[in-house]
Amino acid sequence: MLETSARLLKLLSLLQVRRDWTGPELAGRLSVDVRTIRRDVDKLRSLGYPVTSLPGAAGGYQLGAGAELPPLLLDDDEAVAVAVGLRTAANGSVAGIEETSVRALTKLEQVLPTRLRRRVQALQAHTTPLTAAGPTVDAETLTIIAAACRDHQQLRFTYASTQGDPSKRLIEPQGLVHTGRRWYLVAWDVSKEDWRTFRVDRITEEPALAARFSPRTPPAESLGDFVSRQVASSVYTYQAVLTIHAPLQTVAERTTPMSAALEPIDENSCLMRTGADALERIVFHLLFLGFEFDVHEPVELRNYIEILIGRMQNAVRVQG
Repeated sequence: MLETSARLLKLLSLLQVRRDWTGPELAGRLSVDVRTIRRDVDKLRSLGYPVTSLPGAAGGYQLGAGAELPPLLLDDDEAVAVAVGLRTAANGSVAGIEETSVRALTKLEQVLPTRLRRRVQALQAHTTPLTAAGPTVDAETLTIIAAACRDHQQLRFTYASTQGDPSKRLIEPQGLVHTGRRWYLVAWDVSKEDWRTFRVDRITEEPALAARFSPRTPPAESLGDFVSRQVASSVYTYQAVLTIHAPLQTVAERTTPMSAALEPIDENSCLMRTGADALERIVFHLLFLGFEFDVHEPVELRNYIEILIGRMQNAVRVQG
């Protein structure tokens, strides 16, 4: 059986890992009775940890938000992940968070054990970030959206289209996807009755919380793949569907999820969905890949390639 102090730390760690615990579940994990769990919870409360009791026959506990921020428990890997994340955030795409990230990182590194500090410093010293220009988003907006996803709460906001036209939206948020340059929100659009992808930087005002909703089945197993398919073609004037005669993994190494969505056909070919506002950009992308391909859609792309073939043939017929 754990000593009282060690048991309190273990209890706090369990409460931070999962949102809700019943008394019997905690008692079983710590090898004590439910009465001991009640006493330990009271001790955590006296130390400033806002542990709330849950109603019900079995009873339960939840670590909530309090007036002050109590200490957090992090294992080695979590501490390194947080430190690296804060360093990245200092140069990231979230507006107004840079200085806050530096302050938090300073506090964290002050208490990191030497072995962990060396891991963080080594990773930072040998990593060169390649920053790309892109729109920034408000940290408070991201926080509100993330909390609404967690709590299954609808959001109302004004959204600007590609042309800048505003529209009022009521959505059921599913999750956020960060591509490295932009933040996207995947959500069920209540008025459209369909799944939609929203660029967070185009949300022109702070989202307002609305009613709670019952979670829906996500539009895809991976929200990242869903956003990739949406962004790769649907927002462009020309949307192309092609067969690339090369293994999917090989093609993926020469493209990005935001420029093309890939689906396997067999071991030696894959289906590509991509798009652009100009046909020559699609052709340039295909030539850069360096693989044979078949064009299924659109007709305009096939016609444009035929025109280019004619130009190339005429060029090589010219005698020097």
